[in-house]
Amino acid sequence: MASCNCRRKSAAPGPFSVVEALQTALLAAIPQARLTTQRGGAELVLHTPREGLLALMLTLRDAPGLEFAQCMDICGVDWPERPERFEVVYNLLSLSLNQRLRVVVPASESTPVPSVAAIWPAATWFERETWDMYGVVFEGLSDMRRLLTDYGFEGHPLRKDFPLSGHIELRYDEERKQVVYEPVKLTQDFRSFDFLSPWEAMTTLPGDEKIHLNRVEGPKP
Repeated sequence: MASCNCRRKSAAPGPFSVVEALQTALLAAIPQARLTTQRGGAELVLHTPREGLLALMLTLRDAPGLEFAQCMDICGVDWPERPERFEVVYNLLSLSLNQRLRVVVPASESTPVPSVAAIWPAATWFERETWDMYGVVFEGLSDMRRLLTDYGFEGHPLRKDFPLSGHIELRYDEERKQVVYEPVKLTQDFRSFDFLSPWEAMTTLPGDEKIHLNRVEGPKP
């Protein structure tokens, strides 16, 4: 029988070893950062201030035992009642550890967040999307253009105080033969609602007129 020279792969580090490596990295990079777990320890969440964010992200990407080499997504959360109303959320992935990490950074309209595009080039698209939807400014982002909304769009649609109807509407003007931008006009009919069900608002049901005719004229032979 031929001998097998295959070497057994070593098991990936468990979540506790990842937590220990993260705590060591936090002590070296940002002591003010706070590591928590959610869903019974299945999800790791790292809350960190803006100061030192780039150094922390470099540590998370390059440090042995972490190696969060991929930035899968950057998104925002709006808390209007807070002094710093926004949270920028980075979803990182370590393929070598098969582990995900969520990094949360507070921000406001007047406090820019350092761009991580130099660390993960794909983050340029995610940061543009976050600025477009929430208005969070990323310091050092070379391409600060809208991504999901149109040119000339006003406001940031995912803010909780953004009106549901928006500010400006776009339509094609048949007379001018061009696309025009203009303030939103709610032209729909019947916008005065009485909050009654359709049956409560109807005084006569369809077909009732036939019953009245039968009562007056009598049934036809």
